[in-house]
Amino acid sequence: MKSLVLVALFALVPASAMAQHSGMVHQPGMQHGTHGQAQAADETAQLAEAGQGAFAAIQEIVEILMADEMTDWSKVDLEALRQHLIDMDNVTLRARVASEAVDGGMKFTVTGEGEVRDSIARMVEAHAATMNGVGGFTYEAAANENGATLIAMASDPADMEKLKGLGFIGVMTLGAHHQAHHIAIARGEGPHH
Repeated sequence: MKSLVLVALFALVPASAMAQHSGMVHQPGMQHGTHGQAQAADETAQLAEAGQGAFAAIQEIVEILMADEMTDWSKVDLEALRQHLIDMDNVTLRARVASEAVDGGMKFTVTGEGEVRDSIARMVEAHAATMNGVGGFTYEAAANENGATLIAMASDPADMEKLKGLGFIGVMTLGAHHQAHHIAIARGEGPHH
């Protein structure tokens, strides 16, 4: 008798409900075996981070280049962008920084060995040249045998505390110019610094 009741209950449950319970929903137009792909696509649409910052930055730029019909693929240089992101990583994470107050500003002595030293020289000199005067700060940079020195001067004495608080890495972020610089590098329009 129990068997007959169970059979009757299963007959009343729609097939789609049973399929949903088992994770095997057959949607109209979907080939057998594509459910996992559709689920993965749905999950991917919810994700924002590509897993690694430099990879995500390059992926973002590739999407822009792919969507732009005017992209001149003969000039695109994503390897130059990758090298620039390596420089950024080296300076952000591997450089040593000594900070010292000077009259009207801050002096940052940034050092490292090998590849890190070379990244420091490229990044500091490029930042000083590109961002001089932005945000009320002027910059003077000089490479040395261990990296570079950056002197940041505040045009308003009231900005000295801000300059001290920003420190070297904060100063390097000022102006939000990196995104425009990255797309220019990728398009082959800007040098790798």
